[in-house]
Amino acid sequence: MRPYSPPSSGRAGKLRLDFNENTVGCSPKVLAYIQEHLDRNMFSVYPEYEQTRAALAGYFQVDEPQIVLTNGTDEAIQVLVNTYIDDNQRVLLTHPSYAMYRFYSEVAGAEVEEVSYEPETLNFPLDTIITRAKHANAILIANPNNPTGTTIDTGAIRRILEANPNAPVLIDEAYYEFCGITALPLVPQYPNLFVSRTFSKVFGMAAMRIGVILTQAANAAHMRKAQSPYSVNTLAAIAARAAVADTEYVSQYVAEALEARRMIYSGLDALGIPHYPSQANFILFRAGDRAIEVRDKLRDMGVLVRDRSYEIAGCVRVTTGTRAHAQRFLDALNEVWRNA
Repeated sequence: MRPYSPPSSGRAGKLRLDFNENTVGCSPKVLAYIQEHLDRNMFSVYPEYEQTRAALAGYFQVDEPQIVLTNGTDEAIQVLVNTYIDDNQRVLLTHPSYAMYRFYSEVAGAEVEEVSYEPETLNFPLDTIITRAKHANAILIANPNNPTGTTIDTGAIRRILEANPNAPVLIDEAYYEFCGITALPLVPQYPNLFVSRTFSKVFGMAAMRIGVILTQAANAAHMRKAQSPYSVNTLAAIAARAAVADTEYVSQYVAEALEARRMIYSGLDALGIPHYPSQANFILFRAGDRAIEVRDKLRDMGVLVRDRSYEIAGCVRVTTGTRAHAQRFLDALNEVWRNA
């Protein structure tokens, strides 16, 4: 089993375009709400989730019993796998994709089967997924996918769900806000559908570790049996309530990130660097045999990007951030690229 070892230290003071985080932080209203509700006694009692569930049910437009609060998307994946997968059962993934799908599947003793994206276009391998779904015990898909930035539409999701109604299908929508495609309206129709969302990306709360799984109420009840009763801490639960109340902040950050994405496209084109179209807040570009050099020289200039060559040869991923962040990245990349 391969360990997951993200390079998460030594990032302070640098432009963080390596983990697809919100690059300006959470809404100021989240900080104000936390301060308003701080009480020394709150740290000595176990968390209570009723208000948070009610707030999130309103935001996601589902019933409260359909919500499972999780310690980020990572725990959402873990709880789904622990609930529905036994030793030696088959979990179907795409490659490349989020590393924790394989991680938690292997921890559970599952057999992992990966279907690769089209090597040149990075198109989603829908027909192969549907064929192999018939023999899978669970299917885990990111939409948009990380690191490719590609999406599938709800028609494709329906086909996957219907290919094997007995297999739970997770649609991980960590980057939903940047593309607007969601499987959430399909939940009432498909008992095997599970949709995850996170507060680690657009909401700017990665350190808080909170996410949700949204599914039919019976599924949610089963999953809560396989979960620690207090996996989400009190501060995270409080912060989530304030985060979903400030929809204007989310909309403004999304608009900024999409403008930054367009800027980076143009800048990469000007340098003659190939890149893939993305519907998330990051872009995958081909630096070829200079991928490691680009990553390291940008880091020396205070700009962090993520090498993805171990998954797609010669590729580097950059988070879009704001327009100011995009310009800083492009200025640094221009210096690195032209001074080979």
